[in-house]
Amino acid sequence: MSRSSSGFVAGLTALAVATVGFLAYQASANVPDQLSGPKKPGASASASATPKEKKKDAHAVPAKSGAGQRVVYALDAKRVWLVGKSAAEKPRSFEVMPSTVSPPAGTYQVTSRSGKITGSDGVDIEHVVRFANVDQVAIGFSSAVDGTMASPDPNLKTGGVRMTPEGGDAMWTFATVGSTVVVVP
Repeated sequence: MSRSSSGFVAGLTALAVATVGFLAYQASANVPDQLSGPKKPGASASASATPKEKKKDAHAVPAKSGAGQRVVYALDAKRVWLVGKSAAEKPRSFEVMPSTVSPPAGTYQVTSRSGKITGSDGVDIEHVVRFANVDQVAIGFSSAVDGTMASPDPNLKTGGVRMTPEGGDAMWTFATVGSTVVVVP
């Protein structure tokens, strides 16, 4: 090896060592207080004595709603999440208008789909994705052709969980026959 090439290798080695050192410093500078080891004498403990409360993301996928690709329907939150295969994918979420008949919490499969039909309440609907039956009422997601999400007539037994046309388009693309639907309280 010539002197100039060994100098080049030494320079690259020094650059690599400096880069690793810099990255190690950056990592240690960003360690949360509770993981950084014992406190220095005289340091104020009052700031870290109470654990910081994490703000709950109202649009976060509900805990205990399963894993993997699935539709999550939260009854109380009146919200649906379309959760992809990868944890790196941000789930799509939107509000829905529940029907008068709701399925019990549990795991279901999409059993059938219809492009455009008239709902049991007489409303023209599209992108119907059915996943359950309760007391002889088919339960499924759909969007009204006119884009409305009106509350259902409480005197009718309906199973249509209504969403906006954009939500209906997303659901139609995402939830094919056999897809998992997880219903949580």
